[in-house]
Amino acid sequence: MGTVNIRWVDRTLMVGTDSNDNSIVIGRSPENNEKFIGMKPSDLLLLSVASCTAYDVLEILIKQREPLIDLKVYCSGEQLPDPPYTFTKIHLQYQVKGKVDIKKLERAISLSEQKYCSVISTLQQSVPVSSEYQIIPKDI
Repeated sequence: MGTVNIRWVDRTLMVGTDSNDNSIVIGRSPENNEKFIGMKPSDLLLLSVASCTAYDVLEILIKQREPLIDLKVYCSGEQLPDPPYTFTKIHLQYQVKGKVDIKKLERAISLSEQKYCSVISTLQQSVPVSSEYQIIPKDI
């Protein structure tokens, strides 16, 4: 298991470092508390969901030698309006470009969401996660 850390920089600005020593800026500008110059922690959660499943789907489709040209995963979340702003829903939209077999794509998404993605597996116990996909032809 990896360990990550957060280092406070100034007022509401921090730097997060992952287990591979990669860093990301998190938080608001110290001068203007309304302007985020780093990632919002709640957005980091959504990025974790999207990147976890994208990695799985990509690996599965590549192993199946599917003619994938591009993959984008959009992840949105609904939160309660009051603190602690708990997520109540998470939705994934997979956008795949190339002549990918629909059944193989559906299977790759299903495997990721139901078996391989640790982030989705952890969140699904308390937050419903839904998804949809779109295949964009190669020529567009």
